[in-house]
Amino acid sequence: MKKRVVVGLSGGVDSSVAAYLLKQQGYDVIGMFMINWHETTGTLSGDCPWNDDLIFAELVARKLDIPFKTIDFSEQYGKRVVDYMFSEYEHGRTPNPDVLCNREVKFDLFAEAAAKLDADYVATGHYCRKEELVTLGGETIYRLLAGADPNKDQSYFLCQLSQKQLANALFPIGHLLKPEVRKIADELGLATAQRKDSQGVCFVGKIDLPKFLQQKIKPREGVIIEISPDYAGYQLNVNGKSQHKTLELLSMPYQYSDSDGKVVGMHDGAHFLTIGQRKGLHVGGKAKPLFVISTDVINNVIYAGQGDDHPGLYRKALFIKNDYIHWVRPDLLLATETSHDFLVRIRYRQPLQKASIYCYSEGLYILFETPQRGITAGQFAAWYEEDELVGSGVID
Repeated sequence: MKKRVVVGLSGGVDSSVAAYLLKQQGYDVIGMFMINWHETTGTLSGDCPWNDDLIFAELVARKLDIPFKTIDFSEQYGKRVVDYMFSEYEHGRTPNPDVLCNREVKFDLFAEAAAKLDADYVATGHYCRKEELVTLGGETIYRLLAGADPNKDQSYFLCQLSQKQLANALFPIGHLLKPEVRKIADELGLATAQRKDSQGVCFVGKIDLPKFLQQKIKPREGVIIEISPDYAGYQLNVNGKSQHKTLELLSMPYQYSDSDGKVVGMHDGAHFLTIGQRKGLHVGGKAKPLFVISTDVINNVIYAGQGDDHPGLYRKALFIKNDYIHWVRPDLLLATETSHDFLVRIRYRQPLQKASIYCYSEGLYILFETPQRGITAGQFAAWYEEDELVGSGVID
């Protein structure tokens, strides 16, 4: 009897080819389109961001001759992803809704819906791979591996998946390069063959972030204070400190006060800006562009520095609290008071960085070989052993 798999057809070329490959491999394939967002306030893609996607998904299902269904998760998506997104920005943090969307929707709600269709697996068009290991005790362990295409690897977006979620997941295009995927779609005559990749927030689309956030967070005028690159607060004295204390000091975000710099402009709300951001400051007349180096949402102050090389943009360490640590491979969990070298990224498509992870009772510290630009609270750090993603956590 054929194994049944429900594919998340998004209306893009990747999921289209994923469905085709699964059918070629002998699976009983069902295509399912998720409607997760109806609100259009702040979106840049017209009156109905998902409507075109639905049309393309239907065309692909018809071409592949597979059953096609739609399902509406908008209420749950709003509670699990969008409300979280608003809350994080309100508290001066910068969330990654795409990571949450995969954990909470695509591999949870969607998987539950697929199970009701008697599916054995769920599949997506992510550029990543899965392998299975069997321990000496007979336990099966699932490995989440980077996609074969280094320019499209999307393992980072799946950094919060559990072993249970991976067990029933398939990633049919993870071994392919993007041009190969497009070539397959083109040869099949799929409507999505030359369609541009989607951008923006998962299921919402491209957004004007301040306008989007103003649905729940009111604009509030505040000052922009420029901090000199010579500001003394960047010089941390860790001489004679214990390893634990050194890591604690290196991972702390830089703190500023009004007296540390000078007012150079105004902004519409500290909640709407994030560390490393250049757009939205609207301050001219500087030798170098200004970048956000810190946000104070309590006092509604933005601190900025000139140039991409400003020391306020760079830190050598970060901290993740125990409650926000997730091991994709629980069997590789580090014991307290131990450390291990990993490759780490703190944002999608960032080249992997050499780092060491140190575990303590309060959480873990990641110490990078070289200082990292734009370490931002609320974002996810993901750590790898070679090309395997083994854990992740929310930056404090």
